[in-house]
Amino acid sequence: MTQEGCLIIAGLGLHPGQCTLEARAALIAADIVFVQAGEADMLAWVRELNGRTLSLQDFYAGRATRLDAYAAMAEAMLAPVRRGLRVCAAFYGHPGVFVSPSHIACGRAAEEGLLVVMLPGVSAEDCLFADLGVDPGQSGLQSYEARDFFVHARQIDATAPLVLWQPIVVDEAALSGFNSRLGAIRALAAALMEIYPPSHEIILYEAAVRMDESARIEKLTLANLERAQFAQETTLYVPALRGPALSTSRARLMKRLLAEDNC
Repeated sequence: MTQEGCLIIAGLGLHPGQCTLEARAALIAADIVFVQAGEADMLAWVRELNGRTLSLQDFYAGRATRLDAYAAMAEAMLAPVRRGLRVCAAFYGHPGVFVSPSHIACGRAAEEGLLVVMLPGVSAEDCLFADLGVDPGQSGLQSYEARDFFVHARQIDATAPLVLWQPIVVDEAALSGFNSRLGAIRALAAALMEIYPPSHEIILYEAAVRMDESARIEKLTLANLERAQFAQETTLYVPALRGPALSTSRARLMKRLLAEDNC
């Protein structure tokens, strides 16, 4: 009987200490492992668990665009599944967050009737919650990729924290070199100052990618954003400007509907 192939898409966390027991078991049991890791140490660690490990980083070479590379990665992940092999594709952080190849592979697998499962992983957002003491259950949260926030003029609620991912690529031209241009950051700051005052304190955050490192937590005012140093992994956290106001109209609605229930 032919073995049914499957694709397990797993999150590695930001360093080996954050890899879940579930993801680790999938890595060990796989016939072949594909890895997109943030650090060389992570790739080496995965290869210790399973010697049949290939790096997805190699798929960027010789391809005109990132989308071409992502499509090639997805096809490479699915090809052995079609042959009946158990494949684990492991990605830095959470495999469903800012990971296009995993979503492309899931879509193709669904079309072809192939078995695919995604396992969650510790993401940069999870680390941000822990390092900055943010509880979205108490304060709410707005989260956007920085360029998406800028070009679509997202409507922001100043009573809830705002997280902007990858501000370094808010300028599309910066995608090739990860060196955000000063004008692009100035434009992002100007868009934020339509909502917040220049004196509003913000935080540049970078999660630790090794167990022996600390996160980068740099506080500055919005007016000084253009002077800040950005890396590919830098995240911008904007605290709420003020607390939310109670809705008297909704309070009246609740009171009326509760009264009707008691009739």
